Amino acid sequence: MSSTTPPLEPSTQLRYIPLSYNTAESQASALRLVLSLFPHWEHVEGKIEFIRFKDGITNTLLKAVKRRPGYTEEQIDNDAVLLRAYGRGTEVLIDRERETTSHSLLSKSNLAPPLLARFQNGLLYRFIRGQACKPEDLSRERVWRGVAQRLAQWHAVLPIVSEAQAPVAVSEDEEMPLSLPRSKLLPLDPKTLEAVNAITPGKATPNIWTVMQKWLFAIPSGTEAEATRKVVLQNELERTVKELADRPGLGTDGACMDPTYGKVVKLTHEVQLVFGHCDLLSGNIIVQPSNKFTTHRAETVSFIDYEYATPAPAAFDLANHFSEWGGFDCDFNLLPTRSQRRGFLEEYLRSYSHHLGQDETTTKEDDVQRLFDEVDLFRGVPGFYWGIWALIQATISQIDFDYAAYAEIRLGEYWAWRDEADGTRVQRRQDEMPLRERRWAQES
Repeated sequence: MSSTTPPLEPSTQLRYIPLSYNTAESQASALRLVLSLFPHWEHVEGKIEFIRFKDGITNTLLKAVKRRPGYTEEQIDNDAVLLRAYGRGTEVLIDRERETTSHSLLSKSNLAPPLLARFQNGLLYRFIRGQACKPEDLSRERVWRGVAQRLAQWHAVLPIVSEAQAPVAVSEDEEMPLSLPRSKLLPLDPKTLEAVNAITPGKATPNIWTVMQKWLFAIPSGTEAEATRKVVLQNELERTVKELADRPGLGTDGACMDPTYGKVVKLTHEVQLVFGHCDLLSGNIIVQPSNKFTTHRAETVSFIDYEYATPAPAAFDLANHFSEWGGFDCDFNLLPTRSQRRGFLEEYLRSYSHHLGQDETTTKEDDVQRLFDEVDLFRGVPGFYWGIWALIQATISQIDFDYAAYAEIRLGEYWAWRDEADGTRVQRRQDEMPLRERRWAQES
């Protein structure tokens, strides 16, 4: 939605717990947070357990459960809470206030679990029952159809959230509105903001392009090699923005469901952006237990982890998801072929039309082909996005992951795309197309 979207209704006040999670005393600090949220857990029968999830490479994620005697696993899960503690230094990359706002918006639309509280370095929210996907699951037809349906729902019904729409936190001691710490993503001086927003003048901010500009400002440049690389990447960002930022998105006459008024509204060319997840890797996709909405064609899925959610072209969010089929190992042999991408996009457009209240049975081949071509144009951008992200993570993260090597692989995806798009590989008389580009061009 555009910057002129009517403001959202004030969110329910979000509780703030003035405690932090500490990896050095994981169990004890997690227990203090959970008992601050649920003090009655200390006084009822049953053991409190913490289960650690290890699929992420940014944050610490724990599931807290109260094993009450006589309760089924489903009942225990319904009471469970997730504790997500931010990775060290990730405020350089992620605007945590915006993340909380996004989570609140999604929860109101029944697209995210209820947000329960915020603490000094993380969030507490309800657990979603189901099974997190692995990269190999994404090629299962019932899974990718479910993902396509859910992602289309996000893009069709969610408004773009402005920076001013922030949640209100309440101190557990004072029951009064409590100002949350400002994001440390970048100094908020006028010159910095002007430089960031200048990458897409006249567009609503933040957006995927301004996020990349902020990240580029944060890339180290202490050595001559780092400084040179930073200049090269800045030039590439400006080039990519010039080529792709003003493309029409989901058709030149885009539309979106406005939840404030419960009707479809027309979008102008300027605002051909959607509320993008922008981190739709396998571990952020939960296949839920079968329910009344589950069909023989598709699994019911939900998405988790909204820290990178931001306005973006739909083609970017789609291309980014396709790139995640290869997992953190970047196994390009797992990427979707042309026929798989086409099937996914057909499902996506049917769902998109459904959530706009349009006839989903009349999806036109021209619309599918247009979106297919648009996603194809964006296929190298996720590599650039995560490549610069990993360059920063390599300097700040304490997680056991080779971010520097990951940065080279992801940026390599971008350069391979450029070589094919510009024809420079052929001009250099290099015979073999890189594996990722070969797989992307494979029909089936």
